[in-house]
Amino acid sequence: QVQLVESGGTSVQAGGSLRLSCTASGYTYSSDCMGWFRQAPGKEREGVAIIYTVNGVTYYSDSVKGRFTISQDNAKNMLYLQMNSLKPEDTAMYYCAAGYEGPLFGRIPLERVYAYKYWGQGTQVTVSS
Repeated sequence: QVQLVESGGTSVQAGGSLRLSCTASGYTYSSDCMGWFRQAPGKEREGVAIIYTVNGVTYYSDSVKGRFTISQDNAKNMLYLQMNSLKPEDTAMYYCAAGYEGPLFGRIPLERVYAYKYWGQGTQVTVSS
């Protein structure tokens, strides 16, 4: 199986920036789609950004579009999430996901939160006012 490990989460002031990293390992690292998801206390996990690994096409949730950027480095088996202009509402545990098994069409993988087979342990991002 694939193992995913996130890092980079911390506490920052509103308007600040963070870069999250996800390192993947394992012989099944061939996901067609990978993504970043987040979950705030008392709320359900939601899609933040996804990337089609074969061509680099990305999709974002409306709440982060224009502020966050997902990218990949296949040579290093890594996934990144650059977060700029952070807001208090961005506060959440951020998870890296791989092994998507749902429909591979457009932004659908962003919505199919529970179609990902592999998840990291999460990294906490806290944005203060």
